[in-house]
Amino acid sequence: VTANVTAPLMLADAFIAMSGGAADRRLCHISSGAAQKPYPGWSVYGTTKAALDHHARCVAAEAVPGLRVSAVAPGVVDTDMQTLIRATPEDRFPNRQRFVEMKETGALDTPDSAAAALMAHLLSDSFGAAPVVDLRSL
Repeated sequence: VTANVTAPLMLADAFIAMSGGAADRRLCHISSGAAQKPYPGWSVYGTTKAALDHHARCVAAEAVPGLRVSAVAPGVVDTDMQTLIRATPEDRFPNRQRFVEMKETGALDTPDSAAAALMAHLLSDSFGAAPVVDLRSL
């Protein structure tokens, strides 16, 4: 909760408060598909990501001049979190096999590819058009 909600919201609040007269500022939260779809065993993780999505929606509704905001879900990326998921016993994470199969079939995105797609979106003219987006749908 501290890493996924408290810290991002405190940083976002400070960023929003420090306008500095900039005409184009961009605030990007890293979301997850788990914010939209419930996964057994991920109640806290999904809830924290949903909190970031809602924060982005609220900030967008505030229409701060010069500020664009979006919570962006990068898709399923082959990170250390994925390694941990695949090592979790099935009784603790019933969806484990799905992620094992994604790894085995090469369906996981690489961190470099996901980062490049995220940066391309962040720097695009369309960033902030929707307060919550999934990179896979862009």
